[in-house]
Amino acid sequence: MMNKYNMNGPRYTSYPTALEFQYDFSNKNFCQAVAQSETDNLSIYIHIPFCHKLCYYCGCNKVVTRHKHKADIYLDYLAKEIESRASLFQDHKVVQIHFGGGTPSFLSKAQFSRIIALLNTQFEFDQKWEMSIEIDPREIELDYLDHLYSLGFTRLSFGVQDTNLQVQEAINRVQDLTFIKSLLRRARDLGFCSINLDVIYGLPHQSPVLFEKTLNDILDCDPDRISLFSYAHMPSRFAAQRKIKDEWLPTPDVKMSLMLRALDVFVEKGYIAIGMDHFAKPNDDLAQAQQSGQLHRNFQGYTTLGSSDLLGLGVSSISSIGNSFSQNYKSLTDYYASIDTYKNAVEKGLWLSRDDQIRGDVIKTLMCNFLVNISDIEKRWQIDFKTYFENELNALDPMIKDHMLQLEENHIRVTQSGKLFVRTICMTFDKYMAAQLNQQRFSRII
Repeated sequence: MMNKYNMNGPRYTSYPTALEFQYDFSNKNFCQAVAQSETDNLSIYIHIPFCHKLCYYCGCNKVVTRHKHKADIYLDYLAKEIESRASLFQDHKVVQIHFGGGTPSFLSKAQFSRIIALLNTQFEFDQKWEMSIEIDPREIELDYLDHLYSLGFTRLSFGVQDTNLQVQEAINRVQDLTFIKSLLRRARDLGFCSINLDVIYGLPHQSPVLFEKTLNDILDCDPDRISLFSYAHMPSRFAAQRKIKDEWLPTPDVKMSLMLRALDVFVEKGYIAIGMDHFAKPNDDLAQAQQSGQLHRNFQGYTTLGSSDLLGLGVSSISSIGNSFSQNYKSLTDYYASIDTYKNAVEKGLWLSRDDQIRGDVIKTLMCNFLVNISDIEKRWQIDFKTYFENELNALDPMIKDHMLQLEENHIRVTQSGKLFVRTICMTFDKYMAAQLNQQRFSRII
């Protein structure tokens, strides 16, 4: 059954996925979406594309360089975009800021001070706002965390991926576990409220024995959250992955055993499984949101702030404003040119149809809660669920027979074994899926 449902599919950080974005969606549409939005809460995502070194496994939008002045140029353009966008959100209050990449910690202390000062002058902040950042532990000093804390950062995420030297050398990401532990101690002493560690399974040379050591090392760090990601080997799309030889990779069966072992180990240690790839301590905001049915999912993954508009700033960033999605240009050259000419960088986007919103609601609910309350969907959207989704419910029959889910009178309930393949279940409700699967645009679910 594992192989039967381990197909190619999206991660569903949005529905429709970014593959459906259209080039006729303009900045005028973006401004219209802001004006029509029914929320006054705003989350901000800022993409910092620069990395000191190339990690061979990575499929992110990035620019590898050792030259810090390139970040100064980028921040000049980012400042122009921030100033232009902030004027549209005068009625919003910022509840969250997240820096992703690339490597946000590529920025120097002075560069970070500059960008945070600008944000503080341009936006109004909620009293309970929070700020998080993704960090590469290889290229910073301990007191870098002191500076981040002084600027208002409250959450940290460290990319560990694997702690074994053979694996690290194969992916060109050698790092010192002792120093990582020192960073975590410093962060806790300073008062950061949440620390996440990223782990990847399916990397070259990983084996059950070696991966067991990585899992133990991660648990020894005692993070508040753990993100467990599957390595998607797609060398035809990501040139750096051609450095990784196919024969170095674990077989599909071994890769699946690594994932299952990680799931068992983290849950046994007391972490709550959030979706199929995140884990959190029981007192963590994510775990509590899942327990209360308030967990949401957006382009940044799982979040407790689902009622907020999401403003993406910087190259390749994605926004979710009202009933729209939009994305900035993916190359620095195009991003700079658009900012120079138009003071914005919108390349493409999408207005969500009513059908998109209904299906997106079902998919988000499955991804977050593993349970759909049919009457809730019917009341929210004024539909007869079983009539509206007649074809989809019929398509779920094989999964029901395989004990992946249970179809009850008023609920669709994902079983324990079905949770591993919730993305496969969600694909049943995705009207765009058939066309995208034919193009082989997605990686394997596990």
